[in-house]
Amino acid sequence: MRFDFTDLGLFRHIVEAGSITHGAARSNLALAAASTRIRKMEEGFGTELLVRGRQGVVPTQAGRTLLQHARSILAQSERLQEDLTPYARGLAGQVRVLSNTNALTEFLPEVLSSFLTAYPDISVDLEERLSDEIVGLMAEGSADIGIVAGTVDHGGLDTFPFRSDRFVLVVPRNHPLASRTRIGFAEVLDYDMVGLDRASAIQRFLADKASRVGRPLRLRIQLRSFDAICRLVECNVGLGIVPETTVERTARNMAISAVRLTDPWALRELTICVRDVDALPPYARQLVDHLRASV
Repeated sequence: MRFDFTDLGLFRHIVEAGSITHGAARSNLALAAASTRIRKMEEGFGTELLVRGRQGVVPTQAGRTLLQHARSILAQSERLQEDLTPYARGLAGQVRVLSNTNALTEFLPEVLSSFLTAYPDISVDLEERLSDEIVGLMAEGSADIGIVAGTVDHGGLDTFPFRSDRFVLVVPRNHPLASRTRIGFAEVLDYDMVGLDRASAIQRFLADKASRVGRPLRLRIQLRSFDAICRLVECNVGLGIVPETTVERTARNMAISAVRLTDPWALRELTICVRDVDALPPYARQLVDHLRASV
């Protein structure tokens, strides 16, 4: 029985994404290579690890056991790398931050820029995740700081308020919906959409919300940024869902309008979370203090 960190990381990504295709994309592997690795792992362990279906994959009982150990092994490996890398680079420390899409794109760039300028001997490892994934990973000790939507259960984590924002529907100014002030997400599904790439946390979130309504997202194109979504919306490719702060920033230069979503999840109270603020390394506590001060 042989497997490596790539195998364990791939398996974790597949289970978290619910798809071998999406798990392979997150692992930067071709689909064929990912499928071969999973098959060899199943052969090596002598049991099925995944149940394949039309809607994706779910782990078997053996797969859930492997996932638990894989997360633990990968977390220890990542922590080892994180703890040693700063010394090789002459840094005092590295802070690992997990963030949902909204905070990562709209609020963290400026805050982290000022922090890294003030503390040149500290580096930040920033990764985008879904809010509920972040809470689970934080509880396991896989990161120092998480920034999540306030709608998720934080468990026993220490939390601090960070920002407030709202997801809105962005439409061309000449679109029939531009005269509306409010709209429900279910009605939005009648229209062609422009979204982020399918590996992004927010796009997975919206796809899940659509599936709960029982309808798919009619995505015409998937892009890398909210700004790019607004630009394609202006060009009448489709409608988009972006943070209200994005529209406020881009509407000055684009012929677009925002329509508020009435769904409760559209309002985003962003929260800083840590396992135990008093147990953080000094450089991680400095970042927490900086984030809180920026509020």
